[in-house]
Amino acid sequence: MQQRGLLHTKSPRKAPPTRAEAEQIAIAALTFIASDPDRLARFLDLTGLDPSGLRAAAADPAFLRAILDHLAGHEPDYVAFAADLGAPPERVEAARLMLGD
Repeated sequence: MQQRGLLHTKSPRKAPPTRAEAEQIAIAALTFIASDPDRLARFLDLTGLDPSGLRAAAADPAFLRAILDHLAGHEPDYVAFAADLGAPPERVEAARLMLGD
């Protein structure tokens, strides 16, 4: 489920992601979570959402940050997501921080 193409080719050291890019990364993270039944069940249990509530919640900028916060709280998934995205974990972290602004 490679997500390449979402990211600009800029290095994470050169420029932080734009807000739009950070939102794309968070949406890709939700797709990554949803692609694995165990990951999705854990996410739903921790957020209290049901599958039908995910789409509505994804429109909330605070929820986008919460998606990346969730992944950051479980390093194996965080690293796996960054690899799937084709970006260093630092780029995902920069997106997470951007969505907190």
